[in-house]
Amino acid sequence: MPRLISGAFAAASLGLLISGSADAAKPFPSPSAPAPVFYRSVKVDGLDIFYREAGAANAPTLLLLHGFPSSSRMFEPLLARLSGQFHLLAPDYPGFGHSDAPDPKAFAYTFDHIAEVMQHFTEAVGSSRYVLYMQDYGGPVGFRLAVSHPERVQGIIIQNAVAHDDGLGPRWNRMREFWADRAANEAGFRQSLTSLAGAQRRHLGASPNVANYDPDLWSDEFAFVNKSGESDIQIDLFFDYRTNVASYSAWQTWLRQAKPPTLVVWGRYDQSFEAAEAQAYKREIPDAEVHLIDAGHFALDEKPDEVAALIGAFMSKLSKSKRAQSTPMKSAHTPR
Repeated sequence: MPRLISGAFAAASLGLLISGSADAAKPFPSPSAPAPVFYRSVKVDGLDIFYREAGAANAPTLLLLHGFPSSSRMFEPLLARLSGQFHLLAPDYPGFGHSDAPDPKAFAYTFDHIAEVMQHFTEAVGSSRYVLYMQDYGGPVGFRLAVSHPERVQGIIIQNAVAHDDGLGPRWNRMREFWADRAANEAGFRQSLTSLAGAQRRHLGASPNVANYDPDLWSDEFAFVNKSGESDIQIDLFFDYRTNVASYSAWQTWLRQAKPPTLVVWGRYDQSFEAAEAQAYKREIPDAEVHLIDAGHFALDEKPDEVAALIGAFMSKLSKSKRAQSTPMKSAHTPR
């Protein structure tokens, strides 16, 4: 994909959704027309990290973490629908979208490393408090951010991202074989990764509503994963995914202890992850809001209005809750 050249990155101090400050207790503006989307890049750990940004910097921030093998482009529907109310930041990971993609021989493509770069990204753009939106790979990246800096996470939105074995069905047996013996299984994974049929399947899943999907979604993805060197990057991450499964118990512990406000929006036609995962989050967070919707792995492909409405309601509920907590109690004493 061609790189986009950006202007200066936003360095304004971002509003705190859940903090003790007086500013955080002020009502946020009513929904308004979408704000302009800016396409920027910022230098992080020696890499140009591309990101999309929209909305007022003093509004509650949504940090949008994309999946495989997508990019921040998947969040354009949310930027168009929510930027009148909220501040949205959507970065591309190293090796994805328009961010730099160094050679795997010179850069370790692991989820630990990508999460580290994303943490430094938030610091570079001045984002110290945010609600995490985690889709697919966004889960492993986002949970690492949360465990590393729990004080920055004001809530989580999970869209087809896994933190329990419940989400890994029989299709993952092949992946486990790959983890056990990379050399014997890599060729088959590489072929599936770079095929047009595989790209189409990732988007459509088991959806009965094929006519709702723009075929550019998978033709563009097919072109991306077939760029020189890209399959090497993605194969490394496939192999490192085993570290995510090993981290599930730690993420679950964080969920139980922190109990962040949680919204789960799950596309029921996903063929990558089992729908049982959506309800699994209630084991750690009984008050989690869970919605199973008629969409696939990339729910924004098919149901952008529905997903945006659920997020808007969730974010508004968070801000109202904080304002109620921040309102000073009236004294029973009558001054003379």
